[in-house]
Parts: sequence; structure tokens; C-alpha cells
Amino acid sequence: MKIGVIPDCFRLPVKDGIRKASELKMDGIQPYATHGDLDPKNLSSTGRQDLRHFVEGLGLKFSALVGDFGHGFTDPAKIDFLVGRTKEVVDLAVALGTDVVTTHIGVVPDDPNHTAWKTMVQSLPEIGTYAANKGIFLATETGPEKAVLLKKLLDEIGNPGLRANFDPANLVMVSDDNAAQAAKTLAKYIVHTHAKDGRLIREKYAKKESPWWKELPLGDGDVNFPEYLTAMKEIGYTGFYTIEREVGDNPAADIVKARDFLRKLAGEIGL
Repeated sequence: MKIGVIPDCFRLPVKDGIRKASELKMDGIQPYATHGDLDPKNLSSTGRQDLRHFVEGLGLKFSALVGDFGHGFTDPAKIDFLVGRTKEVVDLAVALGTDVVTTHIGVVPDDPNHTAWKTMVQSLPEIGTYAANKGIFLATETGPEKAVLLKKLLDEIGNPGLRANFDPANLVMVSDDNAAQAAKTLAKYIVHTHAKDGRLIREKYAKKESPWWKELPLGDGDVNFPEYLTAMKEIGYTGFYTIEREVGDNPAADIVKARDFLRKLAGEIGL
């Protein structure tokens, strides 16, 4: 099992967070590349080379880059901005030696006639083709909708550059989906996965009172990790399991707990 971490979760300056990942014996990192030091606009060609050498010198690899600009590809007025900026992150991924850029494309509506659905179908092929031509996958994160609905959209678009960043916690705590079954549903699209846990607050979910979810340390939430990891093994996934811890008073301790939790299960399951 290759275990990574989003270094931004340590709440440290970029290079300090990367060093922390190395100290904790992680295999890879997935940093945000949408702002600050890692914004493509702030990295020259030399800066990109230096960053790659810095990461590799610490014994790490880039599992992926986060290319989420916080909007989603659902609003026609924002598409030009998002496509342009996401292409910049794709170019950065090439320079840093990873083949995955993750993002949130927005909530997929149930109705294919909905404006958001049509906007996604019209806009995503451009960035998907751009990515594919450079050997990169643009992977949309799972969660706002059930896996069957996301698969329906990706099937309709049918673009070789568009894939999925599988987040079991989002599926369980946001859309009340089953992580193991969802992995099988999206099997052909999964190129990266987040290791995250959480719980659905059913009373709020029934009334759609936001937030109806709560992120928790790995093993403390509703994701059945033995089933989920077994499903990932069965579909032939061999990529990174990248730990994401967005909340909590001591994220570093939670990340260590997650690392140890994953390694123990990997040994039991044979990953």
C-alpha cells in the first residue's frame, strides 16, 4: 500500500508540511496547487524543477495535485476561468512528475436536462482532452452525489482524460452511499483515492439541514474500511491512499493514527 498525505492538512508552510510528511514516513504527497507558493502562476520553470528535486530528495512522490478552485463546472459564467486555471495545474503536474490532478466538478444533478449537467457535458471535455494529451488525468472527487450518478455523467462524456478521485468518507457522510459498492461502480474511473472517514447525521440528512455530516479520524466514522479496501483490491487499484484530515485540534496526530490504521489493515488484507 502506498500511503500519501495532503501536506496542507498539517497547517504548516508548504515546505515544512512536505518535510513533516517525510518525517512521518509517508510515500507521497498531494498538495494544493491553486494558491500560494504552489500556484502555477508563482512557479517558474526553475522553481518547478527545484520543488520536484526537493520532494524527491525527501524520498517522496507527488501522488496527485489538488486543482480545485472552489467553484465546480456548473456555472457557464465561470467556465472560461476554471478551464484556463485547471490547464495551468495540468501543466504543473507534468513538470512535477504526477499524472493526476483532482478537483470538484460540482454537484451532479439527477436530471440530464438541468443546466448544470449540460454545462459539465459541454465544458469538461476540453480540459479532459487537454489533460489526456499530456498524459494527465483530471479526477473529480466523489461525494456530493451517489456513485451511480457520477458514473452516468462520466459515461455520457466518455473522455479519456476524465476520471475519479475516490473519497469514501464523502460518499458515506454526504450522499449516504456504500463505499465498497461505490468503488466497484466506479472501478474503471478510479485513479486516486483519499483516506478519510466521517459520519452521516441522519436526523439532519432527512431534513437536509446542513451540515448533515461530520468528518472523523480514520476508524472512528461510518466507512467500513476492511470492506472498502477489499473492494479496492478486487478492482485492481494499486495507486495511492492519500490521507486527508481537514478538521480537528491535532491533525498531525490524526494523520499518524490514519497511517498506522491503514498499514495494519493493509497487512491483514494483503495490499
